[in-house]
Amino acid sequence: MFTGDGSGEFLYRALFQAGFASQPTATALGDGLALQDAFISAVCRCAPPANKPAPAEIASCQPYLAQEIVLLERLVVIVALGRIAFDNTLRIYRERGYPVPRLDFRHGAVYPLGEGLPQLVASYHPSRQNTQTGRLTEVMFADIWQKVKTILSEADDAV
Repeated sequence: MFTGDGSGEFLYRALFQAGFASQPTATALGDGLALQDAFISAVCRCAPPANKPAPAEIASCQPYLAQEIVLLERLVVIVALGRIAFDNTLRIYRERGYPVPRLDFRHGAVYPLGEGLPQLVASYHPSRQNTQTGRLTEVMFADIWQKVKTILSEADDAV
């Protein structure tokens, strides 16, 4: 996901600086990138027209993300890159029967989803529209990944 586009350039650089990626770029399959304590997925699996997925596309792709969440047995934290990811992550847990409360999307907010569930961290999407306008800066994004590291460290300490 995000390999070879502007969002990926911003994302992988931040993941590398935070220690979650082996290198600051992802250019192609087999380029040497390895993630540590991270898994990248998306609500939608392809770039939609005008970068805005239609409800039908979200509905078609969401089961894949839902299944990945089930398969990630040690999932501690989810970083939702943008409101679409945030809202659909909440939808997945609610559809699985968890009583997740109504939560407001706020960049940098950390939400516990419930006992035995991961925490949800909200972030603006690293799209060029957000990064080139300053809505999402490298410092803001680095803060997201520092929060993730803190959550992971606290989870390790609890074990």
